[in-house]
Amino acid sequence: MRQWLVDYSRGDNLNAFWRLFFWRSRTKRKWLRDVQTLFLSRMAHRHGGYVGIEAAFGGRPRLPHGLHGVYISRFASIGRDCCIYQNVTIGETGRAAPRIGDRCLIGAGAILVGGITIGSDVKIGAGAVVHTDVPDGSTVVPCAARILKKERGA
Repeated sequence: MRQWLVDYSRGDNLNAFWRLFFWRSRTKRKWLRDVQTLFLSRMAHRHGGYVGIEAAFGGRPRLPHGLHGVYISRFASIGRDCCIYQNVTIGETGRAAPRIGDRCLIGAGAILVGGITIGSDVKIGAGAVVHTDVPDGSTVVPCAARILKKERGA
């Protein structure tokens, strides 16, 4: 019980959020969906993130750092067994958002935008900005760090 309280207070316990999210997608009555949407918005805000109400998930994604800073567009589609780290943006341009395959890993601070397709078993490195399609089994990394100016005598 103590561990559950610690996880809940830190915002890492998202079981209730995902149960309500998937329950809302099966609800037929508009007034009940509106109430569920209100609770989902409040829970996501409490956890510091945003998950679009109409986003499609093949299964519950793994969020090792909770929903902290994660933005998932309402037009996004995410496959099974995906792992999404903190401060990830899965955004849209117009009404087109990324379609992400199964078993993908998306590193901290990565940005995926536009109507792109990310294949299955793809690893996206921390800080990468992805705006083109990525084939299955690929690894995407951001630009290598570079030294702009070297201090003399150091």
